[in-house]
Amino acid sequence: MKIGFIGLGIMGKPMAANLIKAGHEVVAYDIVKTQVDGAVFAGSSREVAEQCKLIITMLPNGPEVKEVVCGKGGVLEAAKPGSIVVDMSSIAPGVAQEVAEACAAKGVKMLDAPVSGGEPKAVDGTLSIMAGGEKAVFDEVYDVLMAMGASAVLCGDVGAGNTVKLANQIIVAVNIAAVSEAFTLSTKAGVEPAKVFDAIKGGLAGSNVMNAKAPMMMDGNYKPGFKIDLHIKDLHNALETGHEIGSALPLTAQLMEVMQSLRADGFGQNDHSAIVKFYEKLTGVAW
Repeated sequence: MKIGFIGLGIMGKPMAANLIKAGHEVVAYDIVKTQVDGAVFAGSSREVAEQCKLIITMLPNGPEVKEVVCGKGGVLEAAKPGSIVVDMSSIAPGVAQEVAEACAAKGVKMLDAPVSGGEPKAVDGTLSIMAGGEKAVFDEVYDVLMAMGASAVLCGDVGAGNTVKLANQIIVAVNIAAVSEAFTLSTKAGVEPAKVFDAIKGGLAGSNVMNAKAPMMMDGNYKPGFKIDLHIKDLHNALETGHEIGSALPLTAQLMEVMQSLRADGFGQNDHSAIVKFYEKLTGVAW
């Protein structure tokens, strides 16, 4: 299948590469031209839509999605009726619904299908994909999604995918903070972090988040698989959505302030495992 792919950042580049590995022809575009072996590069989002009936977008946030899909030189200037836009960015559910309405006015179908797993799973092609939209559209692109992911679940109408992603990002942020707080406590009490990790990872406190992030913290490795700045964006969208629908998010609000503090201290481009740096600053203990 010929697939358009717009947005070749930390996540988008390996996702596009996995589509090529699966045998698809990829027509790619990014404002910063980057190399994806086997992809054909277009000169604009519009040019991608001129060549492809299925267009995937993987962009930083809602304003970028609206610009790429609905703006001047965007997808909808050239997309033919019956085309499908799959936005795999993490954006506010309301923005996804707004873009879907603009697509529908042009006879274009849309799914919002954000992902979880960070760069390692984008590279491995084992992302968790949470989608919103019509079942018929989801079924039509399911095999394409599974070239990039280990699972793809239709969660409801357009916007549901990003609602689930916000829930995911709340859980991940709070979990990383809990690991940071608990391991800092045990370190300050004189227990080696590696011993704590080995002792609890197989019990109820064990989690995929701890398994992925605790070793990074112990190694002092904050190379971004998912940047603090991006997690701030997701928590902002979660808080905004919570305020709109009247859902209290006290833990999310607290983690937002922790991450804002880290950004102010220069850690915004680090992996979100650098939340531990907040606890190092509070306690004077590094582990």
